[in-house]
Amino acid sequence: MFDFKLKDNMEVSTLMRRLDSVLGSYTDFIAEYLNSQGISYFHGRASIEDANTVSLTTLKGSASYLKTKFMVIATGSRPRTPPDITVDHENILDSDSILSMIYLPRSLTVVGGGVIASEYASIFSLLGVKVTMFDRTPRPLMFMEPECTEKFLHHFTTNGGEYIGDVQYESVEWDSVSQVITKLSDGTEISSDKMLVAQGRIANTDRIGLETLGIQLGRNGTIPVNENYETAVEGVYAVGDVIDPPSLASVSMEQGRRAICHALGTDLGSKFELVPIGIYAVPELSSVGLSEEQAREKYGDDIIVGRASFDEVARGQIAGIKDGLLTMIVESKTLKIVGVHIVAEGATDLIHVGEMAILNNNDVRVFLENVLNFPTLGEAYRIAALNIVTKHAERAAKKPESRIQNLIEQAELN
Repeated sequence: MFDFKLKDNMEVSTLMRRLDSVLGSYTDFIAEYLNSQGISYFHGRASIEDANTVSLTTLKGSASYLKTKFMVIATGSRPRTPPDITVDHENILDSDSILSMIYLPRSLTVVGGGVIASEYASIFSLLGVKVTMFDRTPRPLMFMEPECTEKFLHHFTTNGGEYIGDVQYESVEWDSVSQVITKLSDGTEISSDKMLVAQGRIANTDRIGLETLGIQLGRNGTIPVNENYETAVEGVYAVGDVIDPPSLASVSMEQGRRAICHALGTDLGSKFELVPIGIYAVPELSSVGLSEEQAREKYGDDIIVGRASFDEVARGQIAGIKDGLLTMIVESKTLKIVGVHIVAEGATDLIHVGEMAILNNNDVRVFLENVLNFPTLGEAYRIAALNIVTKHAERAAKKPESRIQNLIEQAELN
């Protein structure tokens, strides 16, 4: 399905116009919603004067002060730049400045093997760019299920990408002519038109006046908070990328809601513990609940893993999604679902079915005893469930007590 290629040096202005259009539309929607709720919105650089005062300098340079009873710090993060790589935002780029390119490069080296690196590497590879991604880990996305990352990596390399694992860079230099030269610890030398440095992000907690509140920053400049996202200063909260992971937009929004509810004394609802992970690479990867390794640590051998390959799914055949995979993990005594992991187009949407099943403490038979639309990608849940029930029956038949019972029943029949 992803077999298109763009010509060398083709302008990416069309992609950027689409990006600007989407961002502009969503920004307008947020602004309209804030106005409809009677919320004042100010655009400028803010700095904390004290726990009840924020100074604001607008783009035109005018200054003002905002008085408040409560404060929520949600200043986000920015790309982390290694000290020994000179990011000039023209030849050597970070995950922000790469969006300012006018033309697609013929080749791109990606430093890193995490979420941002994998997303950009897979997308640019499909756009016809020769992409080389390297990291010190043996495979990208090490925190995801190995089966899923293997599928992702196979798709990436099949489409012309290359991943070099278990290496670090020794030097990165722009040759002042046309190429970025990267020397790796294994002796490999990579030459490319552009480089993307994607080695994580750091919290935007400097230059906002935290020192005036006496807040001591944690590791990587993050702000320590309690279970209600309140800092050491009463009435001052922090959410999103400025606190500990996971740094996900979905989680940040929920943190913000809970912080404001606590500040206003309204009901927060039950504490959320289950967080779906979505990676918008090509193909997408998503997971929720326990990994197979975590499940084995908790339940030992009392787990069953069911799998559904998307070439078994009718909708997958129709849409050309044949290299996808859904794995579902259950606790074998109760068949309760404890984890779901997906790699496929639409995985970040499809994962919510598994999330709801885990939240509702469903056992895997819920996907066999209820009707699912056909053909849909949701059929993968049914196939994985059938796989699990079959394995469960086979496992039960092999138990000594099962064999004895079978012998007794056979003797009674005779």
